[in-house]
Amino acid sequence: MNYKIQGTPNSPVLIFSNSLGSEMMMWDELIPYLLPYFRVLQYDTRGHGSSKNDISMEGYTIELLGKDIINLMDDLNIETAYYCGLSMGGLIGQYLGLNHPNRFKKIVLSNTGAKIGNDERWNGRIETISKNGMQAIVDDTMERWFTEDFRKQNPERVAQTHAMFLRSDVQGYSNCCCAIRDADFRNQLQNLRVETLVITGDEDPVTNVEQAEFLVANIPNATLKVLHARHLAATELPQEYAKVLIDFFTGQSTFDKGMHVRRTVLGNAHVDRANSKINSFNADFQSFITNYAWGEVWTRPNLSKHNRSLITMAMLIALNRQTEFKMHVRAAFNNGVTVDEIKEVIMQSALYCGLPAANEATHAAEEVFKELGININE
Repeated sequence: MNYKIQGTPNSPVLIFSNSLGSEMMMWDELIPYLLPYFRVLQYDTRGHGSSKNDISMEGYTIELLGKDIINLMDDLNIETAYYCGLSMGGLIGQYLGLNHPNRFKKIVLSNTGAKIGNDERWNGRIETISKNGMQAIVDDTMERWFTEDFRKQNPERVAQTHAMFLRSDVQGYSNCCCAIRDADFRNQLQNLRVETLVITGDEDPVTNVEQAEFLVANIPNATLKVLHARHLAATELPQEYAKVLIDFFTGQSTFDKGMHVRRTVLGNAHVDRANSKINSFNADFQSFITNYAWGEVWTRPNLSKHNRSLITMAMLIALNRQTEFKMHVRAAFNNGVTVDEIKEVIMQSALYCGLPAANEATHAAEEVFKELGININE
């Protein structure tokens, strides 16, 4: 299976599952907004993209596609994750929520239904592409996927999606059509206990608002968000879609978002100690830190948490704030920073902050390495 995982080691994992005829690139525009909060795992569904080795001549099932995700999680030592699946990925999400609820913290079912289409529709599509190739259905697909305004205003993005769709392997696509055709969760949804968000587009002709409302009405802990989009809502509205995910997964307030990021950077133990010491005197200051430092600045998408760690350590060396510097040396490892990179930050600071400041930083960093059991002599 072809996959890509991005983000800092201490962040929770968010898995994206694609629509029929799509590759993992369909989510790329969302990723910068999400990396301050998550490690993002994208993958090509069996029979799609670069996950096309040994394509079977037999149709797939949603169970098979769901087990692919569980196997991938096991291979990557991911115990639990957040999940977002669109269309076919939403059907897979229903299977996962029903059969592997302990592996998922929250699930997003986007532009999908408990039952999508009928045998006639899917068998007809398989027959059409088997005879005439993907070209026979690509133009109709683009119309179903994107609103007219989006197609007019974003011709390059539509062209990229058009080309992606045409890269689909006919047999792999057909096999996934079989999986969608045979999937029916209408009588099982009451057993889906994972907290769920259902997203759809108000102009989605494939999986409409009525189908989304059916999901919400039958899943015990589900809510609905309707966006102004068609079937590929994540591609039409990447920034708005990313915000909806962040609000659902972390909380809607700046404080909730800040606390989420603060824990991923500093670690739960540190944050829990700080929270246990809150009193009437320092409560406002602790709230200020969580809201503004972590909720407003560390969540900005245009600088990685890795680079923010390097910059923060450099500034703390210049200010000779040893306690804060040691805290951020510890945190740097949660953001994927290496010992060698910390050494280079200190060396650079020796030039621009002075030798005494760099010397203090060296000793402070070595103390942290010792506390963490890091052998710097290897």
